[in-house]
Amino acid sequence: MTALDSVDTVVGTLRPIELDELLTRASLLTRLDRKYMLPLADLPFVLGGLDEDSQVLEMDGARQFAYRSVYFDTPEMDGYLGAARSRRRRFKLRIRTYLDSGQHFFEVKTRGPRGTTVKQRIPYEGELGRLGAEARAYADTALAESGIDSGRFRFVPTLTTYYRRTTLFLPATGSRLTADTDLTWTLPDGRALRTPDRTIVETKAGRAGSGADRLLWSLKHRPCPVSKYGTGLAALRPELPSNRWLPVLRRHFPTALDGSPA
Repeated sequence: MTALDSVDTVVGTLRPIELDELLTRASLLTRLDRKYMLPLADLPFVLGGLDEDSQVLEMDGARQFAYRSVYFDTPEMDGYLGAARSRRRRFKLRIRTYLDSGQHFFEVKTRGPRGTTVKQRIPYEGELGRLGAEARAYADTALAESGIDSGRFRFVPTLTTYYRRTTLFLPATGSRLTADTDLTWTLPDGRALRTPDRTIVETKAGRAGSGADRLLWSLKHRPCPVSKYGTGLAALRPELPSNRWLPVLRRHFPTALDGSPA
């Protein structure tokens, strides 16, 4: 049995929760995110150790869903550098596609008070390779609310990510956990990187954390500054400053550091 088979077995034992109920009980668009990157072989132990009342998002009988995100940044990489240098006023722009349903959303992520993440989004119907006028206006407004003057910025696509996500609801703390597998990063020039033996687990909760965080800590996993956008770009474009992500790159992206093909 593979690690993914074991994950499917554990997830199959959980009670389902529908999307509307999940959004009502744990929308968490303003939250503290904790991210963990760990071997895929450890994921069944994490999911299997959660509280018995944990629920898994289920839609049309499926419990795992494919995502694609196209990220946009300036040619000078202002968004990337803001994260790499831990600037308070930093941002991410992306068009997220839920591949199973074909829905597209334009999302703006900024930093809120005390390290929280604020995500704002609108439905998107334009070209995936460029920002339409509505999305651009939405980005300028959302960034201005965070103290970022983006009027001089030109946004271009810089990275595309693909992964499969399982989402759990943890009733005891009203929090969520997502587990992303089959991770792939692709640059506009076609260079790509895959990490099939790794998973990114993210908890979305208040500052006190959740039962999932305490479980991960007990299993010797600690939050790390992994970012699908930042770490993926750092792995594929070694000329970019990447000190913030070096421990993650060394542990989980060894081929990206030694120049070997991924």
